[in-house]
Parts: sequence; C-alpha cells; structure tokens
Amino acid sequence: MNRFVELIPQQCAKYGSKEALRFRDYETQVWSSITWEGFAEQIERAAGALYAGGIEPQGRVCLFTQNCPEVLIIHFGAFYNRAIPVPIYATSSKDEAAYIVNDSGANILFVGDQGQYDIARQIIDECPTLKFIVTLNPTVKRDTGDKTSLTWEEFLSTGDKLGKEVTDAIDERKQAGEPTDIMYLIYTSGTTGVPKGVMLTHSNMSSAMDAHIERFDTMIDDQNDVSLSFLPFSHVFELGWTMVCMCTGIRVAINYNPKEIQRAVKEVQPNYMCSVPRFWEKVYTAVNDNLANAKPVVRMMVKQAIRIGKVRNMKYARVGKKAPAVIEKQYQYFEKKVFKKLRGAIGVTDGKLFPTAGAMLSDNITEFLHAVGINICIGYGLSETNASVSFFKPGEWTLGTIGMPISNIEVKIGDKNEILVKGPTVMKGYYNKPKETAEAIDADGWFHTGDCGEIAPTGELILTERLKDLFKTSNGKYIAPQVLETMLGQDKYIEQVAIIGDGRKYVSALIVPAFEELKNFADKKHIEHRTIEEMVNHPDIRKMIEDRINDYQKGLASYEQIKRFVLLPKAFTMESGELTNTLKIRRAVINKRYRPLIDAMYAADYRKKKTNNE
Repeated sequence: MNRFVELIPQQCAKYGSKEALRFRDYETQVWSSITWEGFAEQIERAAGALYAGGIEPQGRVCLFTQNCPEVLIIHFGAFYNRAIPVPIYATSSKDEAAYIVNDSGANILFVGDQGQYDIARQIIDECPTLKFIVTLNPTVKRDTGDKTSLTWEEFLSTGDKLGKEVTDAIDERKQAGEPTDIMYLIYTSGTTGVPKGVMLTHSNMSSAMDAHIERFDTMIDDQNDVSLSFLPFSHVFELGWTMVCMCTGIRVAINYNPKEIQRAVKEVQPNYMCSVPRFWEKVYTAVNDNLANAKPVVRMMVKQAIRIGKVRNMKYARVGKKAPAVIEKQYQYFEKKVFKKLRGAIGVTDGKLFPTAGAMLSDNITEFLHAVGINICIGYGLSETNASVSFFKPGEWTLGTIGMPISNIEVKIGDKNEILVKGPTVMKGYYNKPKETAEAIDADGWFHTGDCGEIAPTGELILTERLKDLFKTSNGKYIAPQVLETMLGQDKYIEQVAIIGDGRKYVSALIVPAFEELKNFADKKHIEHRTIEEMVNHPDIRKMIEDRINDYQKGLASYEQIKRFVLLPKAFTMESGELTNTLKIRRAVINKRYRPLIDAMYAADYRKKKTNNE
C-alpha cells in the first residue's frame, strides 16, 4: 500500500473533527470548513464513484478546474483506485485541454466553472476515451439535452449505491499499490513546444515529502497553523507544498479565484503560502508607494526600521546567530511599531514561511522582505523533479542563491553550465514520449534541467539562466534575458518584459507598463492622452521609463544594457498564446508576433546612423 493511500485515514484518526480544509462556499462566498473526518468520508465516496465510473488501476482522470476541495478529494479517491489524476490549468484553451485529455487517454473529465464546462462540451466528441464530464461548481448551467455530464453530487451518489463487493475491490487496489505506480501526470507548460506529460510516481512524491519534512521539522503537528493555497493545483509547486502541509497536519485554505488572492490573504492571515516571485514584487512596490506618500517623520522611522531589520535578520538570524543586545532591542521596538503593522496590512501578521519559486526574485526584494520579518524561502525545481531541487535552509542560506539541494538528490553542473539532477524525486519519464525521455535523462540517470547555474563554495545552487533562453548577439556576446527581465520587473511602472537580441547587434526590450501606475504618473505630470496608445507613445512617458531603465542597468556591461525599447499598449496574455499557464513568456510566439515592432527598433538605429553620416 502506498503512503498517500494511508495518509488521510492516519490523519483522520489523529485529528478527527479538527479542520483539514477551508474554502469559500460557491454561492455564499463565506469561508467554510471540512474536518479530517469529513474529508476522509468524501474521499471514500469519490473512490466508490470512480470505481463505478469504470476507472481502472493506472487509469487517468483529468481535472480542468480552479482550486477547490473537490480537487483534493478526487486526487485521493483516484489513489485509492491506483488511478492517476491529470491536472489541467483552469486557464487552458480548448486545444490545450483536448490535447491533454487525448494524450493522457483520460476516461473522466472534471470541470470547475462555466467556461471549463463549455470547453469540455466542445471537445468531448474529439476525445474518444472520454466517457463523461462531472461539473464541480453547482452554479454551472448545463446545455439542454446534455446527457454526458453529472453534477458533483450526482457523481458521488453513483458510488453510494455500491455494496461490500466493490468496497472489497477498492481495498484490494489499495493493497496492490506499488511505489513505482504513476501518482500524477503533470503536463509541462510548453514554452518551447507541445506539453509533455511528466510521470511522477508515488515513490517520487514520498521521497520529496521526506526531504521537506526533514528540513522544515518545525512544521509538524501544529494544528493552529494554516497554509493558503494560492497557485493552482495543476502547478507541481502548489501540489507538492499542499502535500507537505497534509503530511504535517497543517490546515489548507483553498483560494478559488486567483484574482481575489489579496483579499484572501488578508482574511485567512496565512502562516504559510507558496507563491511565485511576482506576488512579492507587487507587495514590495505597494509598500514603497505607500512609504513615498507618507509623512516625512513616518518615512524616516520606517527606513530606520528596515535598516535595523536588515542587520538583525540578514547579518545574524539568517545564519543562526544571535544579534547583539543593542540591535535586538531596536529590532523588537520596530517589530511592534512598524513590522507587525506592515505585515498586517499585507495579510501575513504571523507568517512563518513563504516558499517562493518559478522565476527569479531580485536580491534587494528578498533582503527587504526578510528585514520586515517575512520569511521568504527561495527555491528551485521543475515538474520533472517533483518540484524542489533546492531551497533555503532555515538559519543557513546565502543571498543570491536558490538554496541547498535537498538531502536525497545529487546535483552537478554539466556542459554549457547546465544543472543536472539525479535522485529518487526525478520523474519516471514523459508519458508516451520515449524519445523525449531519453533526451532528458541520460544513460547514467542524470536529468538535464535545461537551466544554467553553478554551485557556490557553500554548496548552495546559483541559477543563472534558462539554457534555451540564452542568446548571443551578432557581436558574439551571450545575454541572459531572465536576469534583465527580473531586474526591470521590480519597477512600479513595469508589469511585463520580453528581452530581445538574438542575432541582433544589441539588446532591446518589449515592455508592458503597469497601466494604472503609468496613468497616475501622467495625471500627476499633466500629460494629456486620450488612449493608452497615446500615453505609452508620449515622449515624456518614454523619457521617464528610459531614465528608470538606465538607473537599473548602471552596473551592467555595455553589451548587456538595453539600448532600445517599445512600450506596448496591451499585456501579454495566456489567451493570445504569449504566456504559458504558469505566466512564463513564450519567446518564439512574441518574437514572431511583434516582429515588425522589433525590426523597427533596429531599423531606427540604422536610420539614425545614416543620418549622422550624411
């Protein structure tokens, strides 16, 4: 029997009527709870319903939905049947959803809201293995004459009618589970091609849990703590972190609507929450904006508090040392007068740990967050490594790194400075793709991550760039675009950046401004504009952005600096195919779609030189 088949009954026996999950009611929007006992009961019902629906051992069920308790109930119900959950991002297009259903050969498709149901109805005839659809949100309006769908309650009731014979059959499946069974098929976001189904086994996840619990040993059995589920469960980072919380008995509050995350954070006041860097970049910007508008005496006090916070938390606490009494006394004063209020305004008054990964976070934001008592834990990993490869070690980490590799894996640097990983958390392979699997995992068992890095003298890992993103200018200089994008991404006036320059003479950029902030600036400076296009093309706006870019890149070599840029009037989106479901930019799509604008940036340089020569 696999660990995650036993997990919920064990936690149920331990915690019983205590809260396991918290969620917003679909219709009232009031936070509600599920106890461990209720959670266990729902899983048993779901397991029976999956069996009744014809799911076989290692059969696949797709979940095309936002985060909700039903997702976790279905996952564990599938584990009881030795079946495989296949998450699909709620923001996926019709083609993406159809591809994953067909590639995985799923038999059942669970959908969340109306949009996902509508897509499911469109693709069901294109997906021959699909037997039926289950709608999770009770507000979904089904098509007239729809005979392919069940509501969640209708689905569960199909298992309620089954007798002891079926219960015994499910128990047999539980007992027959092997560590090598596929536990999840996680489809990659497809920045460089079609999504690939990452086969993660029960032993992969179990090994990951052991490594995390070993490093975060203070998390165990604290039922007063709550973790807010912010990233989608289709993201391996959130999925893995939620499993850590369930293994350690920490309650999980599930946020359904990603656009309401700031409201949810303030209401839940989480002790834990994993997130991507963009969340903290926006927090940093908001704090600085509020500080800029504060009275001079307040600004002085906060700046002094942050200075003391950096000394105390970065110089001493970071490495497990006790700060001198005078520093500690000042810090405790500012903790009461400044930091606790600041964290309260964000919604993390009593935050303990905030794992952060998925992209780079600048050192100055990391340092600032630690100074004010927000314990950001920077990490690195991929779907193929069951999330974590490395992350900050409590009381022992170095700024600028992505932490120490977890205890049960090996990491080395290969050709072209590529990070290679070997160990029990590395995937079984790509589903239905033996060629791609052989390309990713070499004959010696090393998984080739596609990321560039180096190992610091401390043993910590340093991430430098995505190997496939690295490009060379026509002058032969290598450019790491993510470094520049991260640097500019912390600016209050910049929302998105795509660095350009492959095969070009110098580096340029396509920049999506933070439109509200830009509008506030334009209003303050009395810059007239009737449209967003007029605003982004106004010379005073461009000069302001140019000056800010130049301030950021003062320490860069000349060949690394952005020489030209275009301010775009609309954002990169998932719907347009410019972003993946994990909000990473698709460089090939952007380069193709904006080719005329990109060419014009370099043509402008040519025209300028020609004019000067004349």
